[in-house]
Amino acid sequence: MIENVKENTLYDVAELFKNFADSTRIRILYCLIEKERSVSEICELLNMNQSAISHQLRILKNSKLIKNRRQGKTIFYSLADDHVYNIIAQGIEHVEE
Repeated sequence: MIENVKENTLYDVAELFKNFADSTRIRILYCLIEKERSVSEICELLNMNQSAISHQLRILKNSKLIKNRRQGKTIFYSLADDHVYNIIAQGIEHVEE
């Protein structure tokens, strides 16, 4: 199985996991597991300022780990897909074993 994976795919996987190396990003992803949230909701939940959260959201969005939708002036963020949920859930399960 591993022989069939291209080198640049493995590089992309390494880049993906780099995004999970920041505890703020993990906390953001975790709070998006339950439902989509606005930046202000995320700031309140994590007790952080909007600038710091927006910076991390940009990184997560560029990495295709989250997506967003606009409703009027408010932007709501959610996990990009079930793969992201599974990575977080399996990480928590592994750590709690």
